[in-house]
This record gives sequence, structure tokens and C-alpha cells, in this order.
Amino acid sequence: MKLTRRDALAALAASTAIGIAPHAAFAQVAEKPKLTLGVGGKPLLYYLPLTVAEKKGYFKEQGLEVEINDFGGGAKSLQALVGGSVDVVTGAYEHTIRMQAKGQDIRAVIELGRFPAITIAVRKDLADKVKSAADFKGLKIGVTAPGSSTSLTAQYAMVKAGLKADDAAMIGIGAGASAVAAIKQKQVDVISHLDPVTSKLEADGDIVVLIDTRTEAGTKALFGGSNPAAVLYLKNDFAEKNPVTTQKLVNAFMKALKWLETAKPEEVADLVPQEYLLGDRPLYVRAVKNSQESYSRTGIATPDAMKSMYDSLKLLDPELTNSNVDLSKTFIDSFAKKAASGA
Repeated sequence: MKLTRRDALAALAASTAIGIAPHAAFAQVAEKPKLTLGVGGKPLLYYLPLTVAEKKGYFKEQGLEVEINDFGGGAKSLQALVGGSVDVVTGAYEHTIRMQAKGQDIRAVIELGRFPAITIAVRKDLADKVKSAADFKGLKIGVTAPGSSTSLTAQYAMVKAGLKADDAAMIGIGAGASAVAAIKQKQVDVISHLDPVTSKLEADGDIVVLIDTRTEAGTKALFGGSNPAAVLYLKNDFAEKNPVTTQKLVNAFMKALKWLETAKPEEVADLVPQEYLLGDRPLYVRAVKNSQESYSRTGIATPDAMKSMYDSLKLLDPELTNSNVDLSKTFIDSFAKKAASGA
């Protein structure tokens, strides 16, 4: 699929406007209609907008052929982007801050989750001894992957409670059935994870939830404010070279967010692959209901929410304590604004 000279000039004009306002070029043909997207734990409800966009055919509607690579953990999908094996990533917003601090220009282009939707829970047989993050010292904490948002959230809770980030071991247990098994087989003492894993373990009576960021109240209790969660992020030069493609990706995700805003949990369960249900459809439906509040309504992270995330990272990570990241460079909001306007 080749661009005409006119298309190319229009795309070039749009690329110069990134960060200000994209223009008519975005109605044109994608510069890169075939691309690869990385994700860390696709079955998790944290990434539900991706599955919706895929299964509802929203990428194809935009003329895109998106190959999805699931790396099982957010840190691994970030590595794939940096290494060049994927073009874009659905992952945690915090990675854009960390990479900007390291001088790598990686930016989000649409917010998918406005709350982390991560829960931290203790194995029920330890609940009498472990009542808060202050009691995590020396324990094994199951996370999707070390360095991922589930790991960082657990460490943040520990630091806030007066412990050090390395006072407990972060054990990668993946997503889905492997994470459920890690608790049931007592491979870990605490689990920092997402739905449907949390709801499955709750329903089976295996855990007691101590911290819950699926809701606005729970997020504020831990972080003091809203925190951007899952986003679509990419290298800034990808957005500059492929503004039409980037806009089309954002359009597809925005449509997925709008669908989720009014969809019934039962409709979501009908849409996703059977294995996402973990063998318990009613439980998955309940998990979707528990998580629906966490999805972004606008596709745009607010400055206050981005600052809240940055402040929490500064507290957690000594490498970021004295950093000075320009948060405006972590999120290009022009694509989401255009997608929301329907222009």
C-alpha cells in the first residue's frame, strides 16, 4: 500500500503538529498498515480495551493489521519496544516516565485505564499475621513480572508503610491460571495482581484483599489521587514518522473505551476468548463489573494524575528521586482529542 505524494505531504504536515493538534492528514492511508503491538498479560482486565478493539474489529475498521505479542509482563513488553521487536505497546503509563528520565523519548498517546485496578491481597491462612503492607517484610509477593506495574505498586505500598522496596521478594507468576495456581499452591504469600485473577481467588476463599485500586476511593487511599494506568505508548519518532497510523490506532482504542462505557459485563464475557474466563463465566462477569469504573472515559490522562504517578515513583525509586522529567513529554494528547471529537 503506497502513499501518494499528496498523502505524504499531508502526513508530514501532521507530524509537525504533534503535541499541538493533528490535522486532516489523519483521514489518509496509514503509513504502516501492518504493525506489531506488545502487551504484558493480555487476558487481564487491565488490558481489556485491547481485546475489545481486536475482537470487535476496530483495528481492521481503521485499515490496520495488528499482530499482538503477549510477553506475560509489562517490563518485558517495554524491553521489546526498546529493542525494536514491537512497534507499540499497551502497558503502564509509569514506563513513559521512567524512560524519559533515562533520556529515551517514549510517550503515551491514549489512556486506557484511569485507575491502576491492581489489588494486593494476602493468602487467607496468613491473614491473621499479615494485616497491611507494613507486615510484608520477608514475604514472597507474586506479581505478573518483576519491574511491572503490579510489582511497583506492591513496592510503593511497602515504602509508604515504612518498609524498604526490597524488604520482600517479588516473584513473577505471570497472568491468568499460573497466577491463581501460585496462591493455591502456596508458592507466594501475597499477591499483587489484577482481575480476573483477584476475583477468582476471592470467590474461592483463597485471599483477603488489603489494598484495592479498582475504584477511585481505593486509588486515592493508596496514591492520594488518580493514577493513569494502562496506556498505548510508543517511541516518539514512531508517532512523528507515522502520524496517520498512530491516529488510527488511537481511534480504534477510543472506540473500544466508548463501547466498554456502556457494555454489560455479560457482553464482555461473550466477546473475550473462552480461556479468559478461567473456567468460571459468572465469576468473570463479576470481575468485569468490579473493574468497569477503572477504564478511562476520555482517553486523556490529567496533569494532576500524571503528577501523582510521578510523585509515587520518586518516593519508590532512588534513581528518580532527584529527576526532573517534563511530564508533558510523557503523553501526546492530540491524538486522543481528535479521536474523541470524531473528526
